[in-house]
Amino acid sequence: MGGIGFREILLLLLIIVILFGAKKIPELMRGMGSGIKEFKDAVKEDKKETSERESTNNPS
Repeated sequence: MGGIGFREILLLLLIIVILFGAKKIPELMRGMGSGIKEFKDAVKEDKKETSERESTNNPS
């Protein structure tokens, strides 16, 4: 009863194909990939700003 199995993944893919059509899926994946990339970049930038802020607030 743990995690998502092979059947569940196939069912999800089938539903996505039915809802969006096979031609639209590459465009959706491209958009999702760019969204994930932007999110990762924002997290990296936030970590960088946080570490810079901490180094200026805590001079040794």
